[in-house]
Amino acid sequence: MSSPTLPTGRPDITGRSKKVWFVEPGRCVVEMIPSLRSFTHDRDELMDGTAELRLDFFEYVSGVLAKAGVPTVFRERLGPITYLADYRPAVPFEVIVKNRATGSTTRKYPGLFEEGRVFAPPVVKFDYRTDPEDQPIGEDYLRRTGVDVEAYRRLALACNTVLHTLVSPLELWDFCLVIAPDEERGLVINSEISPDCMRLRRADGEPYDKDLFRRGASREQIIERWTELMGLVRHG
Repeated sequence: MSSPTLPTGRPDITGRSKKVWFVEPGRCVVEMIPSLRSFTHDRDELMDGTAELRLDFFEYVSGVLAKAGVPTVFRERLGPITYLADYRPAVPFEVIVKNRATGSTTRKYPGLFEEGRVFAPPVVKFDYRTDPEDQPIGEDYLRRTGVDVEAYRRLALACNTVLHTLVSPLELWDFCLVIAPDEERGLVINSEISPDCMRLRRADGEPYDKDLFRRGASREQIIERWTELMGLVRHG
């Protein structure tokens, strides 16, 4: 199949971080928006250069995941911030894998787990996607809607295993995914995988993820750190 011509008209879907054009049945072109957003820290900005690095990471990781039998919707890169993908309607919840206690775990459950506590095995939780902030949802509610919770959990944990090895010696504290049903492959990862949706730390605690943005880092500092991250995952 030849690569589609990049669309120029109005997107079919415009979200916070992406624009989507339907180009043929079951396929879409996605354009990354260089936006970084933190509800907790009340920060929402456009930062040139971050979209390219997010897509660099997603493209590379999708190839590694595919070889490990973990499918994503990514098909082909079309430009610096555009790619061809399978289109699967987004489910209204996301799956979060927690290897350590941080973020919402310590914020929403104060006193229950200390910051940085290791979870072995990892904690898998589900959040209902709603503005302005996603909310935890009980697994039984998902089962009532027909969701195979254990299948979603298995795919998320398989992704965790691959990412954990890929980013070493950095520590993968947590990450979130959107997973969707696929007629041929059962379930596929239907969301971007990048430092925008995970927490990665050096042994000394220095972040390589969106926590840089949450902590007030400049565009230049974020670009430098995410560029370093790409060199690490590509070359070890």
